[in-house]
Amino acid sequence: MTAGQDGRPGYANPIKAPGTDESRWRSWRGLAGLPEFPLPDAGRVVVVSAHPDDEVLGVGGTIAQLVASGVEVTVVSVTDGERSREGGRSVTERELARIREAELRKALAELGGAEVVRLTVPDTEVAFQEDEVIAALTRLLPGARLVLAPWIGDLHGDHEAAGRAALAAARATGVTCRMYPVWMWHWASPDDDRVPWSSAARVGLSATALDRKRAAVGCFTSQITRLGPGPENAAVLPPDELAHHLRDVEVLFE
Repeated sequence: MTAGQDGRPGYANPIKAPGTDESRWRSWRGLAGLPEFPLPDAGRVVVVSAHPDDEVLGVGGTIAQLVASGVEVTVVSVTDGERSREGGRSVTERELARIREAELRKALAELGGAEVVRLTVPDTEVAFQEDEVIAALTRLLPGARLVLAPWIGDLHGDHEAAGRAALAAARATGVTCRMYPVWMWHWASPDDDRVPWSSAARVGLSATALDRKRAAVGCFTSQITRLGPGPENAAVLPPDELAHHLRDVEVLFE
């Protein structure tokens, strides 16, 4: 047995290790103490996601509030998430790509509607096509008020590569970039010194936005339910994981 990055024996990948219970996050005063991030109330916002569902889990409530205020939202789905069920035989990669694209569009409709741009980079291979992702985003960002992207410290290769690409494109086009965590809520803990809390801000969600986000999360059936027998077909996002993403605040890093 070897110690993983999280220091817990036997887990080389902290995402596979037992996660932090949501009750610890909800009782932590640090979240309430974060400054509020001012969202634009007009123009266009681009939301980058490594896989369909990242954008809803990380900033679904923010998307709902942006759309409700009249902001045009474009979601850039870097991959189709076709390899989230590797090892399972209940669905092929091609079928899963189609399923997840349909789930994303349904989820975004629950949030009020958004344009979707698919880059169709192979799932798990974003780092190998990072330059191409930068180029695609650099073409899409001019004129945007804000870009939201996966956090570059999320300890997931695709998330970090998509975040790096978005950050590079934002710098090239002069667009403000903020980053949202997804897996961090699993492997980190309150006051964790691996997390840049000093550059964090919060987006408080209205009851309506939270209800919309909850409905949107429920659209990702392929990820939140079992697809067949055996451990390889278990839910990718079980209830204890979803709990991290159904609170009334979302966090962005500078």
